[in-house]
Amino acid sequence: MKVTLFAMPTVPATNEEREALRPIGRSTERYQVMLDELRTIVRACDDLGYTAFATTEHHFHTEGGEANPNPLLMFAHLAALTKNLMFIPTSIVLTAADPIRTAEDVALFDQMYPGRVGICFARGYQKRWLQVLSQRGNVTSWASEESDRQNRAIFNEHLEVLLKAWTSDAFDYEGEHYQVPYPREGITGWAAPDWTRRFGADGEIDDEGVIRKIGAIPRPFQDPHPQVFLPYNGSPATLENAARRGFVPIITEGRADPFAEACRTYRDVAAESGREFGIGENVGAVRCIALGDTYDEAFEIAVRTAGYEWHNYFELFGGATEAFRIPSDPPGMIRFEDEAECTQRMIDVGHALVGTPDDVREQLGALHRCHGDGELDWLVWTFFAQGTMPREAQMRQLELFATKVWPDFR
Repeated sequence: MKVTLFAMPTVPATNEEREALRPIGRSTERYQVMLDELRTIVRACDDLGYTAFATTEHHFHTEGGEANPNPLLMFAHLAALTKNLMFIPTSIVLTAADPIRTAEDVALFDQMYPGRVGICFARGYQKRWLQVLSQRGNVTSWASEESDRQNRAIFNEHLEVLLKAWTSDAFDYEGEHYQVPYPREGITGWAAPDWTRRFGADGEIDDEGVIRKIGAIPRPFQDPHPQVFLPYNGSPATLENAARRGFVPIITEGRADPFAEACRTYRDVAAESGREFGIGENVGAVRCIALGDTYDEAFEIAVRTAGYEWHNYFELFGGATEAFRIPSDPPGMIRFEDEAECTQRMIDVGHALVGTPDDVREQLGALHRCHGDGELDWLVWTFFAQGTMPREAQMRQLELFATKVWPDFR
């Protein structure tokens, strides 16, 4: 089982410091502290044999959380400090990005650090930045049924263009939201038609000197392209899309029966497309983990990290906590009274693995088997300890998992 350590990342501070230094996300001094913390983490991950490191992409987080607007740029620095660690943006919001520029950026990283990049693509849910940065494409979050349809349509088109850019020497594309070339009828007036005919790809330019196709460079080092991941929060369309394309779904769902069912659905839909996977193969699960010498110590760590982040922030977005729902919950958005109640719910539904190394090893064993007879391929550990705990405590979490828990599943 491969393990990705996923940090937001968060600018390190107490709540009191966040208030006193607001907007702390724009504090150069504190941002430098965060960067140094990330350097320490990736070096430790590399030494301990972790498979990959990930952060998310978000913008405008003046509050100091999710403080990375450009994962690939940050990773280009962190990768130079490590030897084997992969880096996986989790996720690039493809609806708000130009697909060809994204294809080029990922391919360039893959050429600079051969085989050390994967890529996770998401549709975006935070309207504060999504609507500002994608205003020319009329992209919104998926808060309503209509906006969800629009968001998914743009995502699917951008994904098609990106894959063509990776896998084709020259390509064209005609969609509702994106065209290649642009305008679709061709680009006239190209100053170097003979140069392109002689040295470019077949089909780029016609006999009249009109650009008919384009080719993105470089191509990825990995053939045909780096591993693609998709976050799966319960949308059947997302799971089926991942299965048909051979992408890795990263499953938030913690409850045993729905998780096992998602693994079976992925296997069955993939088989319909000629891809033969076992249960759990090419599948990922995202989980929070907290380890301690006693269960009570681990629970307290979980409350301070995952419980704090989920209760005070992610709960507010509604759909993010649907994976934590139980039958007794009232309709509508799920809210918990405090961090401890939120943490306990995450434990109860299997999203948080908490306890001594022996406890967590047992909990992870059931997940690794996909609550049946499967074998999980990827575990994504949402490492909320970054930015919320002292650096030594973060290192202890990484070491305990790598030396006391993971060996049974490597």
